[in-house]
Amino acid sequence: MSDRRRSSLIYSKRSLHGQVAHDLGGRILRGDLAPGAVLPNEADFSASLRVSRTALREAIKILAAKGLVESRPKTGTRVRPRADWNLLDPDVLAWQFAAGPFTRFIKDLFELRQMIEPQAAAMAARRAGSDEIERIEQAYFGMEAAGNDSGLWIDPDLRFHQAIIRATGNELLWPLGAIIETALATSFRLSSAHWDGPIHSLPLHRAILEAIRRRDPEAAHAAMHRLLDGAADDVRHALAAKRVKTSKRGVARERKTRLGHAA
Repeated sequence: MSDRRRSSLIYSKRSLHGQVAHDLGGRILRGDLAPGAVLPNEADFSASLRVSRTALREAIKILAAKGLVESRPKTGTRVRPRADWNLLDPDVLAWQFAAGPFTRFIKDLFELRQMIEPQAAAMAARRAGSDEIERIEQAYFGMEAAGNDSGLWIDPDLRFHQAIIRATGNELLWPLGAIIETALATSFRLSSAHWDGPIHSLPLHRAILEAIRRRDPEAAHAAMHRLLDGAADDVRHALAAKRVKTSKRGVARERKTRLGHAA
């Protein structure tokens, strides 16, 4: 995880209230604390969590700022509907990722990237200065050097996409790096066991770089679109394989249980 990404996380888990917010945020995203659920009163909840009421209060403020909970006099603190959550918040994205990706989340994530990144690549082709192009090049060379090692590949891959976002010159796009990082981490986590390695996407990364160098926005847009389509396909295949594997495990457990009862 990049230093810039780390710095965006909740007050860091080094603080006690940060740890509590991380724990409760994870519970909410996993569904352990469902929308509409009312949290225990402050005294009881802080006792069950073994933290001070002050730490709990500060953690609740963090979650409220992210749209996950709301506190009202007399009714207490309640988990808000999912529609009210700030799903683009870096922490909420991370908690969603840790909770276990599901099909709707992945679909929405890649749809959002398709709305943003091809156009960003086209803008970079029009606007990028020499320094911005050099950053994109260096990230690409990092992917070349990583070869088919997924562990070494993800950092330059992330830098490549974020450098393109930066090269648009649009400051409102820059915070979207957290979305890209979550999407890439999800892709690698899900698909690494079901593909022939990340290097198969290198030609499209190079096509994007070359289009930006040539100041060809249409080619940059098209190459980024193809790259994201391929990444989404990798993840969809990985999710399908995971569902089949989980189903087979369930059948095997059921068969084993039946045999045990028969014995």
